[in-house]
Amino acid sequence: MNLSEEWADRDRVRRYRQRVFDEREGISAVLPDAREQQRQVLREMVRHNADTEYGRAHAFASIREPADLRKAVPINDYAALSTYIERMAAGESGVLSADDPAVYFTSSGTTGKHKKIPVTPTFMRRTFFPFYYAAWAPLIEHYPDVLARPDAVLNLKHDPLAAPPTTASGLPHVGASQVDFGARFGEPLSAEPGTGAPWGVLPVPVEPDDHLEKAYLRLRLAAASDVRLVIGINPAMVAALPYQLRLWWPRLVREIHDGTLGGVPHTAPDPARARELERLAEHFGTVRPAHVWPRMRALFCWTTGMASLYLPRLREEFGTGVATLPAPVAASEGPVGVALDRHESACSLTVGASVYEFLDADEDLTPEAATLSWDELEAGRDYHVVFSHIGGLYRYAVGDVVHVVDRVAGVPRVSYAGRATRSSVAGERLREAQVLRALSAASGGTGLDVRNAACRVVDGEGGRPSYAFALASYGAWSTAETARFAALLDTAIGRESRDYRAARAEGRLGPVTVRLLDEEAFLRDWHAAVATGIRPTQVKDRLFRQDRALWERLTGAARPGRGGQ
Repeated sequence: MNLSEEWADRDRVRRYRQRVFDEREGISAVLPDAREQQRQVLREMVRHNADTEYGRAHAFASIREPADLRKAVPINDYAALSTYIERMAAGESGVLSADDPAVYFTSSGTTGKHKKIPVTPTFMRRTFFPFYYAAWAPLIEHYPDVLARPDAVLNLKHDPLAAPPTTASGLPHVGASQVDFGARFGEPLSAEPGTGAPWGVLPVPVEPDDHLEKAYLRLRLAAASDVRLVIGINPAMVAALPYQLRLWWPRLVREIHDGTLGGVPHTAPDPARARELERLAEHFGTVRPAHVWPRMRALFCWTTGMASLYLPRLREEFGTGVATLPAPVAASEGPVGVALDRHESACSLTVGASVYEFLDADEDLTPEAATLSWDELEAGRDYHVVFSHIGGLYRYAVGDVVHVVDRVAGVPRVSYAGRATRSSVAGERLREAQVLRALSAASGGTGLDVRNAACRVVDGEGGRPSYAFALASYGAWSTAETARFAALLDTAIGRESRDYRAARAEGRLGPVTVRLLDEEAFLRDWHAAVATGIRPTQVKDRLFRQDRALWERLTGAARPGRGGQ
């Protein structure tokens, strides 16, 4: 880098930091005026989209208050809006939004089919970008050195495509992390940390769907750099990194020694770095990210859900004192909350971005369900999220459940609590969040650490259904420990769910069983899913796994004779 390029880079970092802090300040400043902010968002949304087909059909011109919106528009999910969206994707204008989408974000649905999420320029400017920039504020405020060099950040979710898939009208249909916001929406500062690293655009050819080879190539290049931050968003990607380092270690060290990348000559051979890495592995008897990157500072990803169980121990792989900062509560369809400080999970509602409604997570989310406003939420409770925004999604049930942590400036702070999916074979109506809290309670009650977990309903004793759990642990558990964990887990689920407690008491459900898997079982399973061509960002921790074939893929390496079936 010459002097002029260095100064240009410094100026960009300065302007980027200022934009990030300004957007955070803007979100914070309106929290005390949240009620009026919500009215303004609503009025702008219906005024902007009143003359669309959907706006005319639902009398947007007469909507003034949130109560008017609830009367005029039913609660929607993707299926309810998919016909409109497909027409837009085919090139039709004025259907859901006044301005045409510029891109479609992809998101995996419960059926496994990829949704097409319309993304309009107005949505990006009004709703997305303020939240997007502000999300980085705690990180770059407290760990400014992560911006010192492009190669200080390993951004695992960045995956640009030279030839992205398109809709029928020719617009990109890609993940949010695959969009160049600068080129597509005129936001030159929008490139995330790490996207300018040498591995940001891979310098050797690789098949677009060969995501494991992409991951290896990035890791090979990053191993030669002083990485300070790992960005994963999806914590399963961060959890896979230490496993990948061990899995690919011989190949990685050999290529550093030879100066190759994917078998192709790339840089000058570096036998000194290769010997250094080999000495570290020999000294410690293994290899961890902390050995390769001793000045690691932070991990940026979702910190709740299943990750709440394994992140404390996972951090140890990356080094003493490494921080975990929470990614925002959001979906491809829109933002919900963003962390404004270093709280481990709490994100303030972005009240100036969307109109928010909520429903108790134990209630059925039907089109006519009576929702709550943000100021009616109770700390410590779980809620379905419904939002409406200017981009054309109205009273949209995103399928996520949030947990209310507390309030700041009178506005709830929320954390992601899991998908709204329920498991119910005997009327127990179990939610992910309930089982995850029960797993945490059982772990705390036994002192046993859980690396990951999944469960499914099986035929138990006497033909009664019961929940079978597959767990990967940190270290070995004795038979007695496993049995105690299973008993505590069964009791804890009952405390979380009165329906489960009743089903157990009435004999409709049998007791929980626990089967221990080896420590790397979930990591191998994650790799197996990615190897099918699914983008790593979309292969997430999944608690409920009723698909028998996928269950067998996960549990095929179970340790025999440990803790029941």
